Amino acid sequence: MSQDHLTKPIQSAMSPHQTRAHEKSLPWPRPADNPDSKHHPVFRSVWFAVNILLIAAVFFAAYSTGWEFSTRRYLKGFSDAIVPATSPGDEKVEAILHWMAHGPARRRSEAEKLQGDRDPTDTLNYEALLRVCGTATNAFINLVDTGHMQVRRLLLVDSHEMTKHVVAEVLVDGRWIVVDPTFRIVMRGADGQTLTREELTDPATLAVATRELRGYDPSYTFDQVVHIRLARFHVFGSLLRRILDHVIPGWEDTPSMTLLVERESFAAMVSSFLLLIFLILLRIALRWYGEKRLGVHSVHIRQQLRRACHAFLDAT
Repeated sequence: MSQDHLTKPIQSAMSPHQTRAHEKSLPWPRPADNPDSKHHPVFRSVWFAVNILLIAAVFFAAYSTGWEFSTRRYLKGFSDAIVPATSPGDEKVEAILHWMAHGPARRRSEAEKLQGDRDPTDTLNYEALLRVCGTATNAFINLVDTGHMQVRRLLLVDSHEMTKHVVAEVLVDGRWIVVDPTFRIVMRGADGQTLTREELTDPATLAVATRELRGYDPSYTFDQVVHIRLARFHVFGSLLRRILDHVIPGWEDTPSMTLLVERESFAAMVSSFLLLIFLILLRIALRWYGEKRLGVHSVHIRQQLRRACHAFLDAT
């Protein structure tokens, strides 16, 4: 009697529940000599690649989270030494500007080499970077954010959305007041009151606020401003801005968007978690497609963990 005749009575005697349990216990991918195995080399290659990318994304997310945590601890050390914790918002802003103007001697470097740097561990320590509007605003924004205040950057642009100057807006007493970290000044009117960007669109008000600033370029006006400049992507950037403005009105006004472009560690952490979520969803979709459309059954992670726990407990 052949082996097939021996196995058929056994298989016919198994209940449907036992059959499904037996199929789940089979390894995946199934052996090539298994008659129930279906060969889908492309699917198996994609599955393997997605799993490798998912593992890499987990490590990237862990690394970027540690990077952001260490950056926040570094900034907290600066903030605790500079920003008075119990003072009102405008006094905190003035304390940061005073430190930037009269702080201890910092390392010297050529600003051109680090001008595109958005790491606060650099912008807070190089004297040349604190004299450039972009990196000076970066240092200011990171300190204000660590001081538990809402802050966002403001780009003064021309008709082609080319950046002329970079300043910051800080939420104080319900108003987004304008601060120029490059000139170490809070914009104030003739009565000494802080000014918003809407108020600074008036040329007379702007002239009063900047009359004592040596080297202030008269072209630094507030008639055209953006928070996030997408013009560097040319046609794609303009299209992306229109889509975002339609789908998520006010998307660039949030302080979180400013931190994405002003702190590398925060941007890396957000990107890594978005990538991780995408790969998890992609893996779930691939598993569903393989099981429902191709007949390729995979062992779920929870089953693998359950088997690993049973094996560990049995060994102990």
